Amino acid sequence: MRITDHLKKADKPLFSFEIIPPVKGKSIKELYDNIDPLMEFKPPFIDVTTSREEFIYIEKENGLLEKRLTRMRPGTLGICASIQNKYGIDTVPHILCGGFTKQETEYLLVDCMYLGIDNVMALRGDARKEEKRFSKTEEGHEFAIDLVKQIQAQNKGKYLHEVIEISCDVDFCIGVAGYPEKHEESPSLKSDLKRLKEKVDAGADYVVTQMFFDNNKFFEFVEAARAMDINVPIIPGIKPIATKKHLNILPQTFHLDLPQELVDAVESCKNNKEVRQVGVEFAVQQSKELLEYGVPVLHFYSMGKSDNIEAVARELF
Repeated sequence: MRITDHLKKADKPLFSFEIIPPVKGKSIKELYDNIDPLMEFKPPFIDVTTSREEFIYIEKENGLLEKRLTRMRPGTLGICASIQNKYGIDTVPHILCGGFTKQETEYLLVDCMYLGIDNVMALRGDARKEEKRFSKTEEGHEFAIDLVKQIQAQNKGKYLHEVIEISCDVDFCIGVAGYPEKHEESPSLKSDLKRLKEKVDAGADYVVTQMFFDNNKFFEFVEAARAMDINVPIIPGIKPIATKKHLNILPQTFHLDLPQELVDAVESCKNNKEVRQVGVEFAVQQSKELLEYGVPVLHFYSMGKSDNIEAVARELF
């Protein structure tokens, strides 16, 4: 079922979350162990991230290093199919510009169709670790809007090299990213919102935001988006802080601000067990305020662990 149909059917706010595929070579069991406790809260869909390629260095017998290109976390589509089969709920694979050609994207969408996956998240993706700026893959897309356009074209049976009359219904529901504190590369929030509107006008069906910790920034973002006639559902992304390292890692990685009250509370903790509790309590209060505002879904970023998300959800759902 399309995400937008889930939202239309719902008589109360929904619970959803995002997971990261395991490093290749590791079992999917750990992923299931993190998903199982969250099924109590009846998520209608689960997002599954995609990682782009990266360089690794292999030491050879002569002591020199060999540079190789690899993907450390493949398997997004297989995990989506497995989750749908095991739990009977929808999945949303992330589709990236970075690291994929247009042809590879087309094949991925065909596989989604065969597997009964109705939803995709269209993202530009990040730069590779060794790059300072994002660079497009040869024969790939540079911007998420181009990815949205390709998906919408394929919805109409228009493929890259020919038009094929399709006999089965293909209508991918397309999610895109929104940034309450603007994308790091945008000169201003207004410019960033213009890019978001372009993605929606190109066919995006809903927006999921980058994580944020200041609800006022989300409220201002939504109001500014509505003022620009961005009228698709906007879903807030939430991440409970779990370790003291998050005070530095999250702002650096996701280019966001942390409220001083949260920073002070975390810094006063003696250990990460106390930090986890502070993070849960803050996320509960943040979520309650978002629910009062009227958000359609609370979407949680798990980053491989679910115990703190379970604790938050137990207070809300």
